[in-house]
Amino acid sequence: MDWIDVEEQYSSGVYAKRGLSIIRGNGATLTDSDGKVYIDCVGGQGTANIGHAHPRWQKALSDQAGILLNCPEMFSNDQRALYMQELMAAAPEGMQRVFFCNSGTEAIDGAIKFARAASGRSEIIAAKRGFHGRTFGALSATWNKKYREPFEPLVPDFNHITFNDFSDLEMISDRTAAVLLEVVQGEGGVYPIDPDYFSAVRNQCDQTGAFLIIDEVQTGFGRTGKLFAIQHHPIRVDFLCVAKSIAGGLPMGAILMDEKIGKFNPGIHGSTFGGNPLSCSVARETLKILNEEGLIENASVLGDEFQQALSAISSPLIREVRGKGLMIGAELKLKVAPYLKQLTDLGVLALPAGMTVLRFLPPLVITREQIQQVVSAVRSVLPVD
Repeated sequence: MDWIDVEEQYSSGVYAKRGLSIIRGNGATLTDSDGKVYIDCVGGQGTANIGHAHPRWQKALSDQAGILLNCPEMFSNDQRALYMQELMAAAPEGMQRVFFCNSGTEAIDGAIKFARAASGRSEIIAAKRGFHGRTFGALSATWNKKYREPFEPLVPDFNHITFNDFSDLEMISDRTAAVLLEVVQGEGGVYPIDPDYFSAVRNQCDQTGAFLIIDEVQTGFGRTGKLFAIQHHPIRVDFLCVAKSIAGGLPMGAILMDEKIGKFNPGIHGSTFGGNPLSCSVARETLKILNEEGLIENASVLGDEFQQALSAISSPLIREVRGKGLMIGAELKLKVAPYLKQLTDLGVLALPAGMTVLRFLPPLVITREQIQQVVSAVRSVLPVD
């Protein structure tokens, strides 16, 4: 059966299809319905940090599926309690509480709600080029007009500052509930935060009483060479939003909260599926795999090698290579769409980040040899000096 034609018949049409039908994954590779194998530098858009079909993850999923799937948080549960304990032990300094949900955009929406409720203020300031999700709160924080305009008017009292630019930090004032930033802007072009800028934002938040919300939906769980990207910086944050690879690819999200954030009143927020035993069980195993199998170190070491190898390609089309760990962007002087297609033909799947950036988000189990194959493919599709 042609799965592409079936999806075309029934799909809503909101996804730009690539003409591939992926049916199997293993480690850092994917296989299509014709049996062709690809090196996966899409990584489920950042969800596949522990790789595809990891045997330990499969066992955790299967074992818990035979015990209990759903348990709303009005009842306590062993897997949820254990994961709360283990996640807080691994979390950045000061994190003490957690709210579980199902996705990154839900985590962002929840953090915005919590910040408004805890501060008694309404203004949310986010960064230009930032991307935070597609539900109304997260979309209101997202700057790019192409995502926003079809759905306006959005949630009021959202404003935007220029990422890594000190000149407009005075916009953060005593009417600001929270500032929302990414440590590495992903969709916006793979731009790491300037450490001095990060510190200046924290200081301005402290002076005005605003909370600092950090979006680590894409950068969390080893992606940048630390368990969380803020651990590259001596900055304490108030809310930390995570998702994507938190549960090794199973849908899950979370909001981690600093100890200064008090407990909220029952009923102020909630989630039917959030923190369900199945997700918590595989999230526990994912955290163990990341730490016990050296995947975070792999992201750091091989990420540096990957970035250096891309930077060494002598092509007049490459403007800049940047990133952190195994979150890498190669900015070109032309649109990347034709080059993504050529890479696919050569057995490499990659992502765009905007119109001109090739983005690479491979599973952290990727090998040095596979990275060399990816770099060779990039070199072959770009003109060289």
